[in-house]
This record gives sequence, structure tokens and C-alpha cells, in this order.
Amino acid sequence: MKPSTDITRLIEIMAALRTPGTGCPWDLEQDFASIAPYTLEEAYEVVDAIERGDLADLRDELGDLLLQVVFHARMAEEQGAFAFPDVVEAITRKLIRRHPHVFGNTEDLSPEEVKNLWDSIKSEEKAERRAAREKLGQLPEAHEAGFLGGIPAALPALTRAQKLTAKAAKVGFDWPEAAQVIDKIHEELEEVKEASSSGARDRIEDEIGDLLFSVTNLARHFGIDSERALRRTNAKFERRFKAIELALGEQDRSLDEASLEEMEELWVAAKLTEREPGPSS
Repeated sequence: MKPSTDITRLIEIMAALRTPGTGCPWDLEQDFASIAPYTLEEAYEVVDAIERGDLADLRDELGDLLLQVVFHARMAEEQGAFAFPDVVEAITRKLIRRHPHVFGNTEDLSPEEVKNLWDSIKSEEKAERRAAREKLGQLPEAHEAGFLGGIPAALPALTRAQKLTAKAAKVGFDWPEAAQVIDKIHEELEEVKEASSSGARDRIEDEIGDLLFSVTNLARHFGIDSERALRRTNAKFERRFKAIELALGEQDRSLDEASLEEMEELWVAAKLTEREPGPSS
């Protein structure tokens, strides 16, 4: 086979990899559950390429993510459930249905009206999926039960926390002011301190979870994506720690040979360097 810009070639390659007897042993032994972690990993790598501004890498990572879709679709086809064309048909139908202001007669909507219309259509789709499952004798999915249903449990915890509080806020279950959330964070931090003195690991874990949840809620109040904010801080930590390592290397010393006080001094130096204004040009 030769590379191609035609999606059909990718589907054919996936089918060949999954063909018993002549396919790839590793691909053949996979199932939905074993592939799911790779699907998540590829999605994260797409985001990473975007945040690094690396479009060449983004092209490759999008291809890897597309492969995941084709892989899952092929396994479903083997079970007689659906095939890749059904996936395409489902998403095109959804996009057309959710954009009547583009593909229908509803026009001249404001961004807020579009969002409200989107939410209404999504609710209709959810009800239709539930009815279809009941017709097939399937019980409702546990994650879809209740008002907060439909928020996938597999989402990163910070992202899911933000979505949970955002949905609860739609019915008024929310702190009206960000300052109140800040007060709540201080309250949760005090509870972490109390729990830490008890030495009870489960209690400490619960209180730290409450603290993280409140911080995520604060991010939502300011319109900040908590997951993205933490990724930025992770990158900042890595960058400054690397500066410590490089500075010690210039002294022919390793990290193990430096004291905490020395590393803290180099950390502050790296922090100050980042804050220095660049050349005006």
C-alpha cells in the first residue's frame, strides 16, 4: 500500500491490520478498553502541539488521533454495531441539527441565543438517545442520571469539576461573587490543616479534594480554564527547574550536590529573569 490523502486508504489499512492470519498480532488483540488510554493520550498530544505552536507536529498528532477514530470504528464494524461511514453520518447530522442558524431557517441570532439554542437541541438529543436505549431494553447509563448527568467521568478531574459547577450554576446553585469562592478556599485550606494534624490519610485526601474543587470553581468564575492554567504552571515549573539545573551545570555540579537553599536562590534568579522586560524593537 502507498500513502494517500483519501480517508478510504486509512480505513483499508486499518482493516488489513485487523485481518486474522495476515494482520498485525498487536492490533488484533486490542479491544475498545485497551485502546481507550491511547485515544486519551493522542488527544492530549494534539493539545500539546497546539500550545507549543508546532503546526508540523499538530498535523502528525491529528493523524494519530484520526487513527484512533478509525480503530474504534473498525472494531465496532467487526461486531456488527456500526462502521466508519456511520460515524461520519452521525456527526454531520448532529452539526446540521445544532446549527439551524447556518443550515436552516433560523437566522440573525446573537452568540447567547446560539448557545441557548445549542443547549436546547442537546437536551432533545439526550432524550432521544435515552428513548432509543429503552426501546432496545437497555438501562439508562449511570453517568446520564440526574441533572448533572452527561458529564463524562473519564474527563480530567479539573475539567470535570469545572463542568459540574458550571452546570449546577445554570439552576442557581453557585456563589454569586468570586470573593465568596475565595472565602470558601480559605475555609477549605483551614480544614486541610486540621486534617493534616489528625494524620488520617483518607480525611486529608478528602479535604485536599475539596480545596482543589473550590479552586477550580474560582477559575470558572473568572472565565479561566483550570486545566489550561495548571498546564501553564507545570510548564513554568519545568522551565525554572531547568534553569537551576543549567546554572549548576555551569559550576560543574549536579542537582544532588546542591543544597535546598542554593536551589531556592537559583529559582528566584530564574523567576526574576523571566520578569525582566525584553529588548524594545
